[in-house]
Amino acid sequence: MITLDKTGEGGVVITKLDDLLNWARLTSLFPMGFGLACCAIEMMGAYSSGYDMDRFGIIPRASPRQSDVMIVAGTVTFKMADRIRRLYEQMPEPRYVVSMGSCSNCGGPYWEHGYHVVKGVDRIIPVDVYVPGCPPRPEALIGGFLKLQEIIRKETIRAPRAVQQIMAKRAQQGQPVADADKAPEIHS
Repeated sequence: MITLDKTGEGGVVITKLDDLLNWARLTSLFPMGFGLACCAIEMMGAYSSGYDMDRFGIIPRASPRQSDVMIVAGTVTFKMADRIRRLYEQMPEPRYVVSMGSCSNCGGPYWEHGYHVVKGVDRIIPVDVYVPGCPPRPEALIGGFLKLQEIIRKETIRAPRAVQQIMAKRAQQGQPVADADKAPEIHS
């Protein structure tokens, strides 16, 4: 016997494909978190039971091929920049980047007096959400993920954002679009 819900209506839901896919994406984010500096401690704190990011469907993964969000937490050096780009390129589409902390956002206090620090991870890979602070509290990272969920909710399957951002960046730098297989240079 088939029972109906309290309103007496059938169980048919009509929606757009974009809305369904975006709902699935924003309720099951798999971040690849790797700590570069002190911001990683706050990122680990956000995953702990006190803040419990699992309730948002945010479950960390260790492999870039199983992740759709990259959290860059800490100081990005030129030595680490190539590895970050390589990990980003191994992630499947659609992929998103959360820049956590002043060091990954703009180089922090280290880029001005050091030759080895990149002035922001957005010079290497496209960033979707910036989480400010030095180091930012776990609440700030949760707020960054809520902002990322708002961005995902507005997306469409017809236009992948990461590819558009990379192509626009190459067009601004004057690189030909045919050289898409080559990695962009790091500018300081």
